[in-house]
Amino acid sequence: MIRVLVWNEFYHEKAEEAIKAIYPDGLHKTIADFLSADEEIEVRTATLDDENCGISREILDNTDVLIWWGHMRHKLVPDEVASLVKEAVLDGMGAIFLHSAHHSKPFKALLGTSCNLTWRESEDREVLWVIEPSHPITKDIDRFFTLDHEETYGEPFTIPTPDKLLLIGNFSGGEVFRSGCLYERGNGKIFYFQPGHEAFPTFKVPEVQSIIRNAVHFVAPTYRQNITCPHVRTINDKDGYVIEK
Repeated sequence: MIRVLVWNEFYHEKAEEAIKAIYPDGLHKTIADFLSADEEIEVRTATLDDENCGISREILDNTDVLIWWGHMRHKLVPDEVASLVKEAVLDGMGAIFLHSAHHSKPFKALLGTSCNLTWRESEDREVLWVIEPSHPITKDIDRFFTLDHEETYGEPFTIPTPDKLLLIGNFSGGEVFRSGCLYERGNGKIFYFQPGHEAFPTFKVPEVQSIIRNAVHFVAPTYRQNITCPHVRTINDKDGYVIEK
């Protein structure tokens, strides 16, 4: 089983009736529900309101893939929580950052840049183009799919050059955006996926669900180990290779 933790700041769904109507139990519940239909995935959820944001070293040690959605309250996530997430990814935990999680503390810490972009809320149509159709994350997705309404994100997107770029978004206002980006950091794999504005039912779109589900399988750990910085003695016939503690 792939153990998934879906994290959501869970603010808009409680504060705004229009958004609550789309995601009455929170968008984290919507994501958890469609992932739970996969017999190989076990899902838990956590929110900003939980004790310590629902994040601890023990919880992350028992999480294979962390999915993170945040928007208005990035600054309320303690630095210590962001550090725990960063270290877990470096040790091998997979991470998927959705939509406005580009400005979350863990994502910025892992990528090391401001992760700024241009944006507009005008209900633009977005066409997402698959540029790596052979990749496991885009498996069974057509050459493109359309979101009737989505918050506009545009370049420049101040991220490091992705290790692999899987999708490009094109908005009816003219903008283009790197919408599906893969990274490796330490032993962990990271996928950033742009769609998912809270005011639209994006997480109910079949193609979006398929991509997130495929990404869970792809970024799940194949090797998980804290790589330390030991002092060692040289290899010799008598003692072998000795790590000094």
